[in-house]
Amino acid sequence: MELTITNNTGKRQFETEVEGHTALVAYTLFPGGIAFMHTEVPPELEGRGIAGQLAKYVLEYARENHLKVKPYCPYINAYMKRHPEYNDLL
Repeated sequence: MELTITNNTGKRQFETEVEGHTALVAYTLFPGGIAFMHTEVPPELEGRGIAGQLAKYVLEYARENHLKVKPYCPYINAYMKRHPEYNDLL
């Protein structure tokens, strides 16, 4: 499933809508970086790889925008441990 992910700057979250439900990664900005605070996938959408796609998207966003990452969100933190190619963002 290919997702359309947008950066809702007003709410400080990357989000995607699937079947009327919103999955998201909430963030805060700091000088030179982005802190990922929380990943949320509604129960109706669990088990489809949506959180993984969101994690990859937000980390690629950080890389493309030359932002350092603070993975406060347990899911993003675990994703980065499974994908060491993102360690340069820490």
